[in-house]
Amino acid sequence: MKSVNKAAQRPASNTDVPLKQRNVKFDWSNTPLDWIPNEPYASYFINEINLILPAGEFWFCRLYNKALPLVTDPKLREDVRGFIKQEAMHARGHSSAIEEYLAARGIKTERNQRLMKWLFEVVLDDQPFGRKMPVWMEKRWLLLRLGLVATIEHMTCVLGMYALQNRKWDELNADEVLLDLIRWHGAEEVEHRCVAFDLYKHLGGDYLSRYYLAAVVVPMIIGLWVDGAAHIAGQDPRFASKKPAVYKPWVWVQWFKASRKQLLPNPLWLVAQQLPYFSPWYDPSKEGSTQLAQDYLKQSPAAMAASAIQAKMRAAA
Repeated sequence: MKSVNKAAQRPASNTDVPLKQRNVKFDWSNTPLDWIPNEPYASYFINEINLILPAGEFWFCRLYNKALPLVTDPKLREDVRGFIKQEAMHARGHSSAIEEYLAARGIKTERNQRLMKWLFEVVLDDQPFGRKMPVWMEKRWLLLRLGLVATIEHMTCVLGMYALQNRKWDELNADEVLLDLIRWHGAEEVEHRCVAFDLYKHLGGDYLSRYYLAAVVVPMIIGLWVDGAAHIAGQDPRFASKKPAVYKPWVWVQWFKASRKQLLPNPLWLVAQQLPYFSPWYDPSKEGSTQLAQDYLKQSPAAMAASAIQAKMRAAA
């Protein structure tokens, strides 16, 4: 009985800061395709994030709005609302980069966007592949997808910390706008890193399901990232002769080379960073640094501009 009582006393929420939406905007007019000077491969590789994220993050919002009525803990409910608002803004920020930056510079993005929309709007829809889910399966299907989000959110926390701590981009005079997009987003991923896991656990998610989901999701994300990066890099005349593709060694070799120059996270390191999530004792609050995230958000040009606009609106009201 004592162990049951202790379990009941554990907080449903482990998020230690209020999660607020920062209404950021980015001016892409002067951002070059090689936003890391003289490093086209690394620039394309990170730019693929702009094509992966919007469909997934809008899907997060739809899924969490569906789960919200099931949340019984008031603090966790507020966390979930904050998470939804932040993820919606992430999707908008990266969507602006697709249209105003990549497409405006001649990069064909339709194929990559179409793949992501198919994944999130067909395969992972409430009615996967257009088939109505039996009533007895609806809660299980919701919980399975929430577990998938929790797995993804661990990886985005890892990548967020990488972006906040990587000084090599600054040394090479990387474009400040794209760097701010990545770091603002990364900081908010670190800030809300506990929400997805807390929600999954709160609604009955178990360790075994989480283990198998992670075993599938981690290689899937890496594969989608490499595939998409290869597609957009292959449109560049400098790489056309290589005919980049996810199954060709050249793409992976270039990733390792770029990681040695500290331009990208090493793929082996990235996989190793997912291992703590496989532990039965995984605790997202021990991953990443809220303080580091908060420090960056206080100096992010886009976040500061958004705060200034909001302050003017409050003063005018």
